[in-house]
Amino acid sequence: MADKQDLTAGFTGTPVEQPEGLARAARSAASGVKREVYAVTAGARDHPHTTSALLLGIGLVAFGFGYLLGRSPAESSTRSYSR
Repeated sequence: MADKQDLTAGFTGTPVEQPEGLARAARSAASGVKREVYAVTAGARDHPHTTSALLLGIGLVAFGFGYLLGRSPAESSTRSYSR
């Protein structure tokens, strides 16, 4: 059996080798996303009225766009043929 020193030897909570390639890119991208999310939430906390106005505006534009997309196929498929 291994004694207690062998089981904990070398474990510091961080990897011995630094990540390379895809792992490094993923870690860098994740930290960048975290910074940007924090910046957006801090801005939203500082300016609540602007945030709600932007969200309402985006919602109205999305609703209008969806309404227009939903109406256009209905109008083109209801052709009437008279003889």
